[in-house]
Amino acid sequence: MKYYVIIPAYNEAASIGVMLDSLAGQTVLPAKAVVVNDNSADSTADIVSEYAKKYPWLTLVNKQSEAAHMPGSKVINAFNAGYEQLDEDYDIIVKLDADLILPPDYFEVVINAFKEDDKTGMAGGFAYIEKNGDWVLESLTDDDHIRGAFKAYRKACFLQIGKLRPAMGWDTVDELLSKYYGWKVVTLKQLKVKHLKPTGASYTKAARYKQGEAFYTLGYGLTITAIAGAKLAMRKKKPLLFIDYINGYLKANREHKPMLVTPQQAAFIKQYRWKKIKQKLF
Repeated sequence: MKYYVIIPAYNEAASIGVMLDSLAGQTVLPAKAVVVNDNSADSTADIVSEYAKKYPWLTLVNKQSEAAHMPGSKVINAFNAGYEQLDEDYDIIVKLDADLILPPDYFEVVINAFKEDDKTGMAGGFAYIEKNGDWVLESLTDDDHIRGAFKAYRKACFLQIGKLRPAMGWDTVDELLSKYYGWKVVTLKQLKVKHLKPTGASYTKAARYKQGEAFYTLGYGLTITAIAGAKLAMRKKKPLLFIDYINGYLKANREHKPMLVTPQQAAFIKQYRWKKIKQKLF
């Protein structure tokens, strides 16, 4: 199976080299990879240009956009700019962050997961961060969720869910819509990805309400938002974030923010979330 990779990069000079080394070291190489240099003020573009001279499958694309790292919109707009440079002759499309170190067999294992079951729509490993000299699981989500840092999609699934949405919550709605359309989301515990920067490290203060807004646009409703927000705030060990999440939800509700899903999809998502909550309670 042929896979294409898109890597949005904003001021990633410190990590993009080791990330590309790990991509070049894969047992199964990408057919094409695009790094989208998204308005970086450092030497990201120069570093990628040097790598592109070594690897014919690698391309640099320069994009001008807002400098602030608002979660969701900036990274997916950059992803889409990269996607526009590619043809449709792929089996798997992959979104990667620029601050990762992949195990050498990462894509070999991912491809096998797609080959083993033609209903597998998405597949990926788990993120690990360095803590006191050890690499430990970055446990911000359940073990059935693929982190936004490394998403691999079967082409048919990717197109059916409408590709990726440039909004906070894109890496949750993609999985929920995959399930809505009958696809499986497969997590592979043996694949341990080193995540060099903690999630959200570069977010601006203006982004603090975005998670609550995302819960609203996914159709969660206030009760599920409160449960999900409390859980996420505790996992981040910042209980006061719960207030920001609720305020973000209420603000989005007042402003009638556009939904990321249809009413039918929202009903499915709410039912699916309640089912998950009940499973954990009982």
